[in-house]
Amino acid sequence: MGLDTEKTLNQLIIMLFVGVLILIGQWVGYGIPIMNAIPGMLIVIAICMASLIIKDLLPNLKFPAFAWASLIGLILCMPFMPTAETVLRFTKEVNFLGTTTPILAIAGISVGNRIDEFKRLSWRIVIISFVVFAGTFFGSAIIAHIVLKIQGII
Repeated sequence: MGLDTEKTLNQLIIMLFVGVLILIGQWVGYGIPIMNAIPGMLIVIAICMASLIIKDLLPNLKFPAFAWASLIGLILCMPFMPTAETVLRFTKEVNFLGTTTPILAIAGISVGNRIDEFKRLSWRIVIISFVVFAGTFFGSAIIAHIVLKIQGII
């Protein structure tokens, strides 16, 4: 297949738009100056774009873009990597909670566009949602408990 440059350009435009929304949200909600957070936001956008490009270039690998982004971010921030100090210094100005508002808004729009599909799932989607939420909650709690126990905090 290959890289669809028009699609990639559209993704970049959307990422930049969402990045601006996040910067404004952080400034309003957390008092983080926009100018301080721009370099970190550009790094986050670059990682996201790289993950989307990798996903497009390797379509046979069933690895989601968010997993590529996590992997790229992890590699860039490993203590022995020369990029770690710079990436961490700039991205610490990007508040994670500040990113959630635009992301959740986009997710809501995405769900709203598929309302007919959800109607067909009817009551089954409620049961599946409860199972997924419970599994995620208890899985996270178990992992947190184990890590806190190993560290001697609890």
